[in-house]
Amino acid sequence: MISFESDYNNGAHPEVLRRLVETNDRQSLTYGFDEWSDSAKRKIREVCQCPKASIYFLVGGTQTNATVIDGILQSYEGVICADTGHINVHESGAIEQSGHKVITLPSHQGKLDAADLRRFMEVFTHDESREHEAQPGMVYITMPTELGTIYKKRDIETIRQVCTEYELPLFVDGARLGYGLMADDCDFTLPWLCTQCDALYIGGTKVGALCGEAVVFPHGNAPRHFFTIIKRHGALLAKGRLTGIQFDALFSPSPDNPNTVLYFSIARHAIDMAKRMTLLLSEAHLPFFIDSPTNQQFVIMPNDRMHHLESYMQFTHWEPYDEEHTVCRFVTSWATTEADMDQLAELLSRY
Repeated sequence: MISFESDYNNGAHPEVLRRLVETNDRQSLTYGFDEWSDSAKRKIREVCQCPKASIYFLVGGTQTNATVIDGILQSYEGVICADTGHINVHESGAIEQSGHKVITLPSHQGKLDAADLRRFMEVFTHDESREHEAQPGMVYITMPTELGTIYKKRDIETIRQVCTEYELPLFVDGARLGYGLMADDCDFTLPWLCTQCDALYIGGTKVGALCGEAVVFPHGNAPRHFFTIIKRHGALLAKGRLTGIQFDALFSPSPDNPNTVLYFSIARHAIDMAKRMTLLLSEAHLPFFIDSPTNQQFVIMPNDRMHHLESYMQFTHWEPYDEEHTVCRFVTSWATTEADMDQLAELLSRY
């Protein structure tokens, strides 16, 4: 059965697997102090243009969000995000489990708005009872968002201005960062993004790796004892080489395009597949729930057609639209092929 259910339902990119296999018989130091992790960090610093960046490799997105947020915040502080933010809706209360309140603001097509952030902080600052509340301690955004939308330069600049004014660190969840940066509508680069935030992570799990995320503190500003914080969260791999080797491969020149690293090359492929998917869904007379330039596409589908199609392909039932329609999500990835698109076209024409 063909699947457009998610962008991490394949294994790993063949180049990543090749590097894992060819290094398998070699011994190394543990806990991320191996030669490949060191090499990957050097390459990421170079691509980010952040020579002083502190970089750590963790296994998955939820661990990464929970560990970074807990590491930055004081025990009495909370994290501000859009109400559609991943830490609010899809992480099983992982942030709250560590004692930090998730403070939600309205989302605008999945994005946090600087005006809402400023208004909240102004009200909070002038609230005489604010010492009885969870103190806002940082701001969290995702790039791209849960709805496949992306922030523009101006969006991030204005959020950064508010964060600076109120001394709030800005953390960017980049689980799908490659797909966001390679989208046609994205008007900034990874080095520019690093100038605007205090922490971010480069997602590997959804962009070609078996598992793994690279946490980047661009200014060498990792929380004190962050290595220990990672271990305390159960997020420290004894065989740290597993993530190091993968990111070393992902941030090496792409075999298909030596002018860019593999990470961006395979992310761009997913965007190209998504552009064809968008055309196919449109030709099938399925209206879009939201305008997404990334690898996630959301359509409003009649329930009877949805049930017919799900017998032949996998996709996500995102949310009810009305009694007769459902918002459905279709996702491309680094592993999506032209043959997948041909099969999608054939199925959409039949049902």
